[in-house]
Amino acid sequence: MSPHPRDDLRVTLVRSGHRVTGPRRAVWEAVSSTGDHLTAEEIADRVGQVDPDVNLSSIYRSLALFAELGMVRESSLHGGAAHWEVAHPDEQFHMRCRSCGRVEHHAGDLVEQVRTHLADEHRFLADQVDLLVTGLCQECSSKVPLERSDIGKGRRGIGG
Repeated sequence: MSPHPRDDLRVTLVRSGHRVTGPRRAVWEAVSSTGDHLTAEEIADRVGQVDPDVNLSSIYRSLALFAELGMVRESSLHGGAAHWEVAHPDEQFHMRCRSCGRVEHHAGDLVEQVRTHLADEHRFLADQVDLLVTGLCQECSSKVPLERSDIGKGRRGIGG
């Protein structure tokens, strides 16, 4: 059984010379207790239910610290506000449905292929790769008939 997320927080903060504070615990609990990708405002809503005295600037400072320590990742998944999630390996990339907005992770070797290409062809050593693929999830794509002109393109259209 893996340790409780609160234990992970305590160990990581103490090892890196940081204090474990109430706001940090509340922010970590909000981020780590969900599989969702949350904006800072959504995190603030969740934290506010536990501790209404934690302000948005404390939440941003906690997120910045957690990102620096490799505990969370910031992604721009919806073209607007940044979304936060528990850090995951680069090999997991995001698939965002353009219809329902659901975001799923997929593990594969595509990110490693991108890293290798960048290093070999461009002499660029990537620190982090955040791959976002948009399209239609299985549920949403099953609601839209496949058009003959879209076969092989991975696209579905309206009409048949």
